[in-house]
Amino acid sequence: MELGLIGLGRMGANIARRLIRGGHRVKVLDRDPALGEALRSEGAQPAADLAGLVSALKPPRHVWVMVPSGAPVADTITALTPLLSAGDCIIDGGNSYYRESVARAEALKATGVHFLDVGTSGGVWGLEKGFCLMIGGDRGIFERIEPVFRTLAPPDGYAHVGANGAGHFVKMVHNGIEYGLLQAYAEGFEMLEASRYDLDLHAVSRLWNQGSVVRSWLLELAERALAEDPGLAAIRGYVEDSGEGRWTIQEAIDLDVPATVLAHSLFARFRSRQEDSFGAKLIAALRQQFGGHAVKPDGG
Repeated sequence: MELGLIGLGRMGANIARRLIRGGHRVKVLDRDPALGEALRSEGAQPAADLAGLVSALKPPRHVWVMVPSGAPVADTITALTPLLSAGDCIIDGGNSYYRESVARAEALKATGVHFLDVGTSGGVWGLEKGFCLMIGGDRGIFERIEPVFRTLAPPDGYAHVGANGAGHFVKMVHNGIEYGLLQAYAEGFEMLEASRYDLDLHAVSRLWNQGSVVRSWLLELAERALAEDPGLAAIRGYVEDSGEGRWTIQEAIDLDVPATVLAHSLFARFRSRQEDSFGAKLIAALRQQFGGHAVKPDGG
């Protein structure tokens, strides 16, 4: 198939590479022209601008948008839509909020342009292992573009999960679960590291990956990270969040679902960004007030 791809970051570039290796014709565009040119030798056809990208595609056109959620997606779709024709399709493969995807699909209906929201998981390993794709939108359009999804995903690694918004909804919950899994591993390994035993954490992670009930790809990545830096001395314990965890917790509130583990994992990320928590200081002060417990002076 022929596909336009906008956004050549860590995942976008590998999506282009995997499609090219699968025999698809890929026209690419990024605000940094050097990223497109870097893929030319691998078979991509870089475009200078949106108009050039669209004009290089044969109708019905399929344009995959792989840019950060929020304003970048909105701005890209706003600029792209007037260049397209009825029957064309925009695919949002980023981590957009599913309610925004529902609204975008509805707005595009008036133009005759189709919209698919594709939750994409696989990270930097997607080129080698394949991407897991959670796809929302009209089933007929999904089937039309299915050869692209089949190339990008590992066997059984893609599915049409429902109407517009469903793809990004499933990906949102997927990322919320990911937060909880990461936090569980983090707390467990911190207990191991703090114990009375001189444990080889890399050896433990390797052991747990051999048939234990907590084995997983994330644990394989932990094994890899601990092999490279056993004490993680080169890494600061500052953990960002990219939005999906917050959306998941808000959705849990709206649905009256007690997502306690997921909520805790999100708040733990907030704590990781504080040099010194005022809340922790208050707890220490109160313990001193009611129980005479010792406090540590602020070294600042």
